[in-house]
Amino acid sequence: MNDQPSTISRMRRAAPGEQRLTGVNWGGLKTLYVKEVRRFFKVQTQTVWAPAVTTLLFLVIFTVALGGSRREVMGVPFSHFIAPGLIVMAMIQNAFANASFSLLVGKIQGTIVDYLMPPLSTGELIAGLVGAAVTRAFLVGGAVWLCMALFPGVDVTVRHPLAALWFGLMGSLLLSLLGLITSIWAEKFDHAAAVTNFVVAPLSLLSGTFYSVEQLSPLFRAISHGNPFFYVISGFRYGFLREADSPVLFGAGLLLAINLALFALCYGLLKSGWKIKN
Repeated sequence: MNDQPSTISRMRRAAPGEQRLTGVNWGGLKTLYVKEVRRFFKVQTQTVWAPAVTTLLFLVIFTVALGGSRREVMGVPFSHFIAPGLIVMAMIQNAFANASFSLLVGKIQGTIVDYLMPPLSTGELIAGLVGAAVTRAFLVGGAVWLCMALFPGVDVTVRHPLAALWFGLMGSLLLSLLGLITSIWAEKFDHAAAVTNFVVAPLSLLSGTFYSVEQLSPLFRAISHGNPFFYVISGFRYGFLREADSPVLFGAGLLLAINLALFALCYGLLKSGWKIKN
């Protein structure tokens, strides 16, 4: 009987609603990540291989139908020039699509509690959702690279793996965080589609994927340098061609800073429960 008070005090050490777990909940983080990866991988034909085929059609149109194979940009055949940009463009667009889906569906279907109730911190929730989006981006990038490697007349040899990895990762993180912020803000699929159509798609297509910004007038060249997607495309292309339209180190540092700022914004929004708990 003398041990009963101490036992009760240990049971009541943490008040209801107070955090009991300390450190990183690796088990919960892994579970969330695997759940999100399985969600898109079950329909891999639509989420991985279909974007690869669509991107390959862009390559065919610009190099075959428009006679682009006879042109040279930055001292290389046009097909070699646009291939890296098409790969990373597919990566970032699919990273956004994946990250902007989960929380939005939960809000619409009323299952958002499945993300909020488990013992996961805000940072762990972001890491699981963003990690799955980045995984999809790299799977799509690998599928596109494989299709282009088998396509005649296109060289997709990676000559600077570190640069290709860094800018592919930074671009995927950038769009994953932007997609997660969109899913927090959006109240229906039309809102997410509006961001895709009026923000992501224009910035992707006007980022220097199909042309060198050095060919533009000074005004439009300056506008292009204000597009963060431009640094993703330019840096990723450097990993293949060792040629870039912008300073590679500057672009690498700028994208890191933007991603840190987006992470802080996303963390603050989730922590406050804006448009999720209210």
